[in-house]
Amino acid sequence: MASASRVPVIIDTDPGVDDIVAILLALASPELEILAFVISYGNTDIDASYLNILKAYQAIAKHLEIHPEDTLRFPNFRPDSPPLLVRGVSAPLEGSLHSAQYFHGRDGLGDIAARHEELDLDNSFVEEGLGRSLTVVKEEGLDAIIRTIRSRPARSITYVALGPLTNIAMLVQKDRQAICSLIGRFVAMGGAVDVPGNTSPVAEFNFFADPFAVKRLLVSENLTELPLERFLLLPLDITTPHEIPFPVYRQFVDPSFSTTAEPSIASNKAPLTHFTSSFLERTREIMLEFGKDAMELHDITAIWCAICGTPPYLKPTDNAYPLPTGWRARKRVFDIERTGEITRGMLVVDRREDASAYAPGANRAEVQRLLEGTLHTKDGLWESTTVPAEVEVEMKPEIKDSPHGVWCVTDTPGPEVLLRLLFRRVWGVELA
Repeated sequence: MASASRVPVIIDTDPGVDDIVAILLALASPELEILAFVISYGNTDIDASYLNILKAYQAIAKHLEIHPEDTLRFPNFRPDSPPLLVRGVSAPLEGSLHSAQYFHGRDGLGDIAARHEELDLDNSFVEEGLGRSLTVVKEEGLDAIIRTIRSRPARSITYVALGPLTNIAMLVQKDRQAICSLIGRFVAMGGAVDVPGNTSPVAEFNFFADPFAVKRLLVSENLTELPLERFLLLPLDITTPHEIPFPVYRQFVDPSFSTTAEPSIASNKAPLTHFTSSFLERTREIMLEFGKDAMELHDITAIWCAICGTPPYLKPTDNAYPLPTGWRARKRVFDIERTGEITRGMLVVDRREDASAYAPGANRAEVQRLLEGTLHTKDGLWESTTVPAEVEVEMKPEIKDSPHGVWCVTDTPGPEVLLRLLFRRVWGVELA
């Protein structure tokens, strides 16, 4: 039985670069009790994703062999009850399979084995050292997840989705009662509501990878598959401002950190630092091509949200999602494009009636620039001061009172708070 002060979590992940950093944060967070990792396709194929979580565990094991004083920093690495490691689904519910290998590399970790053979998975670790940290499930993985959910008190588990929502859709199909009635909270990273996408001009990758799952779970016309009052979405709108500036990583974690032109050298640093620097060096190159010397902390922000939890004295209402101090969420109503030629995965917001949306016709980037300069806010949220463009409609939209709104995080305690937490827990350093 979990301690009352710990949040039991199931982490659904497609381990690419930011997923691995998110997993490291989860392993270093005493607030969590990790029950299982459900591996998905996404950033790369499911086989590479599966190996990446083993590589992360191997890196921590090597680190603790040399630095046993850091054992307490990773309370979830060798717990009394090791979490399950299961394979989920390997393709979307419908449509073609897409990956983000353009960003994460063919192996999901910037193709680190090509530059760092010592970081490839050692079979002896899998055979001898893994059992103390993970319980590998060789049977149908989703059945094991359902058993785990049913073994715990109702509403005690938080399900954290860092990848496509396909696994949740399949779990609902297998046992709707267990997933919809027994899970206490769903926390998912995905979608782009009022901001551009990161996979296409209009779509975030997780929702792009399986828009059919999003449609079924969150925005069905009649009855959504999930209890939306317990579903919390962190879209690009809130995750993008949270980032690791690579100069800060170099200053406080790895003074020799650079790019693949100057690859990390294992003998010069702690094993965990060598591991993270070895995949971040390629990430840095890609981000520099986009004009930014930083990595955005999309999945890490979702794990942070799970860590913070929901105070037990707060109860959900129709108008407010219960969150700790510093966190806020607002209900948004949208649909998702599934088959568009260039708009797959796009969240379509009816801006004619959605009071929480930017003004119709407003240039979002220009509005944001003006807002940041004038600090005009409404109800604590950035709000467009641009005069709305007139839009002719053939019929009055009936969306205002729709029950299908999705709670979207609009505020966190701030990017600097997350950055300090991440550096302290994962690398054991305090930012000045």
